[in-house]
Amino acid sequence: MSRTAVINRRDLDFLLFDWLCLNDVLAYPRFEGHSVDDVAAMLTVAQDLAETEIAPHLRDSDSIEPRFERDGRVIVLPAVADGVRRIAELGIFGAVFDHDLGGLQLPNMVYVATMGLLMSGAIATPSFMLLTVGNARLIAAFGSPEQVDAFARPQAAGEALGTMCLSEPGAGSSLGDIRTIARPDGEDDLGRRFRLFGNKMWISGGDHDITDNIVHLVLAKVPGEDGRMVEGTRGISLFIVPKILPDGAENDVVVAGLNHKMGYRGLPNCALNFGEGHRQPAGDAGAIGWLIGEVGRGLPQMFQMMNEARISVGLGGAMLAYRGYLLSLDYARNRLQGRRPGQRTGAQIAIAEHADVKRMLLAQKAYCEGALALVLYSARLLDDETSGAGDAAEQAGALLALLTPVTKTWPSEFAQRSLDLAIQIHGGAGYTRDYEVEQLYRDNRLNPIHEGTTGIQAVDLAVRKIRGDDGRTLHALRLRVEATIATAKGSARLAAQAEAVAAAWAQVDSATRRLLDIADDAAAIVHATPFLFGLGHAVIGWLWLDVAAAAERRLATADSGGERSYLDGKIAAGRYFAEFELPRVAAWLHPIALDTDVIAAMQIHQFLGEAG
Repeated sequence: MSRTAVINRRDLDFLLFDWLCLNDVLAYPRFEGHSVDDVAAMLTVAQDLAETEIAPHLRDSDSIEPRFERDGRVIVLPAVADGVRRIAELGIFGAVFDHDLGGLQLPNMVYVATMGLLMSGAIATPSFMLLTVGNARLIAAFGSPEQVDAFARPQAAGEALGTMCLSEPGAGSSLGDIRTIARPDGEDDLGRRFRLFGNKMWISGGDHDITDNIVHLVLAKVPGEDGRMVEGTRGISLFIVPKILPDGAENDVVVAGLNHKMGYRGLPNCALNFGEGHRQPAGDAGAIGWLIGEVGRGLPQMFQMMNEARISVGLGGAMLAYRGYLLSLDYARNRLQGRRPGQRTGAQIAIAEHADVKRMLLAQKAYCEGALALVLYSARLLDDETSGAGDAAEQAGALLALLTPVTKTWPSEFAQRSLDLAIQIHGGAGYTRDYEVEQLYRDNRLNPIHEGTTGIQAVDLAVRKIRGDDGRTLHALRLRVEATIATAKGSARLAAQAEAVAAAWAQVDSATRRLLDIADDAAAIVHATPFLFGLGHAVIGWLWLDVAAAAERRLATADSGGERSYLDGKIAAGRYFAEFELPRVAAWLHPIALDTDVIAAMQIHQFLGEAG
């Protein structure tokens, strides 16, 4: 088989073992019996699969989109279907599930790293797994034992795939405005049964031919006592609505059409109709679904899956950026053009030697490895929360909740900047479809949008996470930052970088105080997105300082020139971020200090000069 490198494995191993101390996580009772060798084997299996079977269909999955057949079926590229089935055969779907669900019971850090490797091959293919694992984990957390056996267990094995069905044609992120309704239909062995009627839009993996069954998790409103639709979020509940019912009959779930996307084309995106009577006897219409938990608990239940998906979106951005970085580095090292300054004759040099290209390569390295560090750090917090104990577990959960908007947004936004640089490094060639960076750029453009846009993440951060607890959790994060700064200041090599991180966080402190002082949330929202960008950069600056400190510790025992070169490169990338990127924090946060009203005061009619 052909092989396409999807990662420098040393980067992943360094972050997991040298920096995040995965050995400490493996010591939790939940992971008893797992060893470093087990983890290495899982990562190697995923890397081999990504490089030999998934990466080769990257281009075909983009050019040969899923097709909608006249009989209502959706057919995906056979290589994509084979890739998903192969992931299932290797047991990767079950990586984080308990042994009693047939899973491997591995840490979230390992699962995230494994999924990242697969995403580097072709992001659409493992995204089927991303949705399925989140779906099954939600059912395992909130469903009845019967629901878990019927619907979570097959997904943990990769025998059925899953979706989340939130958005509707008239209600994207505004979930209180959904119109899908669920009417009671008795009770059976699987719990309270309902008939669902409505339409869902933008459903990734909504239909396909990879598995026979697809388990939809559908948000719908249970009507009030008068039988009418309840307005707002009250009554929103969550239902398990399988494509194939337990008795083998087809459920009343019909594909209305496919959305033709800019990227991520290997993963079909569907409009679904529920309960139109196309697959039910006359007078017996309605898609059959089973309530999870209690009526009215749909949103908090779904947000477990949403928050996991947001971390996965950040991971997708990180890995697309990483793949683009590897392609840029390879191209720049092999593309000969021009000579050193002052030389007019002689052999041409690789463009990687030119100052501006080297600058762009450094920026890509800082972006993609910083993004990967952030996602893996978030996965470590999830392990500490769910498998640790006491106050430490509680604090890890609070920090993860605070950082989730950053973990979703920063990698997805700065992957786009990194891939923009990848195209620039490739020059005119990068602007053609002959090189993969053009596709990676299109693939990533979805990541700042789905699972909550950048603006939605910003409001969540500024209003719910910062103002919602008066900045207490941010203060707890700040203590971790200060510990890293204090350690790094003791190193002559890292002291200047530590000062730059300290300065950026002082600016975050000032902006946070101002954000907390604003009288109402409506006024604070104006500053939410710049605050998210400023805090995100400060977080990445801190993580790079911590990574650089870990690299310096390992340098003391490095026994080869190659290892020293590798660690020196890590420290150089952290220094680059401190010197070139952290100064942007002040620019993002400056309008908060000004308390500018330019956005709030701007009237819509003024954009085109219409009469007010």
